[in-house]
Amino acid sequence: MIEIKVPTIGESITEVTLLKWTKKEGDWVDRDEVIAELESEKATFEVNAEKAGILKPQAKEGDTLNIGDVLAQIDETAPKTETAPKEEAQPAKQETAKPEAPKPQTPNPKPQTNEVPADIKATPVASAIIADKKVDLAGIKPTGAGGKIMKHDVMEALAHPGKKAFAGTELFTRNVRQEKMSSLRKTISRRLVESKNTTAMLTTFNEVDMTRIMDVRKLYKEKFKEIHGVNLGFMSFFAKACAIALGEWPSVNAYIDGDQILYHDYADISIAVSTPRGLTVPVMRNVESLGMAEIEKKVVELAGKARDSKLTADDLQGGTFTITNGGVFGSLMSTPIINIPQSAILGMHKIQERPMAINGQVVIRSMMYLALSYDHRIIDGRESVSFLVRLKELLENPELLLMGKDPVKTLLEV
Repeated sequence: MIEIKVPTIGESITEVTLLKWTKKEGDWVDRDEVIAELESEKATFEVNAEKAGILKPQAKEGDTLNIGDVLAQIDETAPKTETAPKEEAQPAKQETAKPEAPKPQTPNPKPQTNEVPADIKATPVASAIIADKKVDLAGIKPTGAGGKIMKHDVMEALAHPGKKAFAGTELFTRNVRQEKMSSLRKTISRRLVESKNTTAMLTTFNEVDMTRIMDVRKLYKEKFKEIHGVNLGFMSFFAKACAIALGEWPSVNAYIDGDQILYHDYADISIAVSTPRGLTVPVMRNVESLGMAEIEKKVVELAGKARDSKLTADDLQGGTFTITNGGVFGSLMSTPIINIPQSAILGMHKIQERPMAINGQVVIRSMMYLALSYDHRIIDGRESVSFLVRLKELLENPELLLMGKDPVKTLLEV
């Protein structure tokens, strides 16, 4: 019998949470096959079978385990089960049986006029009222035997229009649910409080006219996808602009380490990604050296790994600056919290058409508010505001992203 123990994944990590088993008890597993997914305070990772055999789990999904605890046992002496080949052979018999007795086609049945789905039970009178009054089934509480909707249930829902309980509850409930915090949520909580308590955080705002970028995307998005196989999004413009501005304002790209300041001659930009289990911040390395298509591909890769819980500890470590986009959720303005030990974070927001005064004329422009939260211990007001103004200039004039300078001024050497 082989014991599979929780592996050591970092010096500071002492416990993990068992997210799910990918194999069930009694299943045959091959050597190096994934049997479970664990979540630490930094990332999720997979556990592989060290030997082939029958799996015997020793923990339940949701359990908190210490490093070195026995996660599962594998009986390597057990014979391999042969259930899979039998199941695979079954469809072949069905295929040979089909041509023997073809049945005449019958016309498709008429669509059901009853609005109550077949899997929901209701009396004939209740069904008729639901169909006639177009009652929302979510607002009906069944009281009949076996969860059947009765006439008085429908009448009760009609008597309280506009009143709807939370999903799975009833009106005027006072129920309180208790749920254990995940390791990831605990880490998010700890780091956010630590950021607020250990940095002199301040936020400065500006707004950027997104019209030019939107025009560029509209003009080249089809060709861009055809050539590079990825969509041309907004993140590549912002990441590239930030990389240029970070090179010009080094303190925004620096850390405080004790009584030392660590300046970075590269831009490792973290991208905040929301997942069902919480916020993760994977890192794009050397953005200053990447092209637009390379940035877009990296964003897609990291976002996919975050959603599928495939991020590694290396994906989450070492960023020098962070970009977070609350605009995808409809946020018009916010004050993002610094992702320590970094010194600054950029908040993108919703693009909204607004009347703007340009050359004495009121015109409609696609505008976005930008927010830069920064650590005032290392970044002064002049640097933070200048960084954001430079970012605005680069985004409103996308051609500057090529080399950070106006092509005409470069040509004229002025």
